[in-house]
Amino acid sequence: MKVTYPLILINYKTYLESLGNRGILLAKAAERISTEYGICIAVAPQFLDIQKIATEVSIPVFSQHLDPEPPGSHTGYVTPESVKEAGACGTLLNHSERRLRADTIEDSITRSKELGLLTCVCANTSRVGMALSALNPDMVAIEPPELIGSGISVSKAKPEVIKSAVEMIKSVNPAVHVLCGAGITDGTDVLRAMELGSEGVLVASGVVKAKDPEKILRDFASTLTR
Repeated sequence: MKVTYPLILINYKTYLESLGNRGILLAKAAERISTEYGICIAVAPQFLDIQKIATEVSIPVFSQHLDPEPPGSHTGYVTPESVKEAGACGTLLNHSERRLRADTIEDSITRSKELGLLTCVCANTSRVGMALSALNPDMVAIEPPELIGSGISVSKAKPEVIKSAVEMIKSVNPAVHVLCGAGITDGTDVLRAMELGSEGVLVASGVVKAKDPEKILRDFASTLTR
């Protein structure tokens, strides 16, 4: 499944609101809005829901994490092969809730590329984002941890973080797409992020736990087509 930009990437995390059939319904809403507005919307469900969702919708599906271990005697690890087999086209890496060592990130990116999986690596600061961009991921998502789930968007509270991140990352690796995350809750947050140079947003509770997720996604998408 092809990913295009601007991108709205929805991280389901482990919220009950996006588990099982509820996750499928959210993915179908995302698919409707993606088709209606011509905006790429992707979802990152829990591992056990990847295959169910990937077979129900025609939008990109990501995993929330993977491990670089090869197939074999690695009990409990999530291999890139299993993620791809389930129907995902990419993965998140190094989210603030699932931090990884730099060498593990590099190995995970390498293994993912070998299998044609896209990588969206999360970074908590501009400098970290710049360093990670040298590892040649497809995307770097800037997410100050203190704003994640706060309802206060980084694009409003710390716009300088996004601006500097875009400049620093592009100076190292112009091919990397920069996403903005943390506290994104409405279309104005998305618009401001794009004005600062972001090529999309990584969202979670602002959509998943919203009273009307479809309404929020439509607000995001309509902002991106103005």
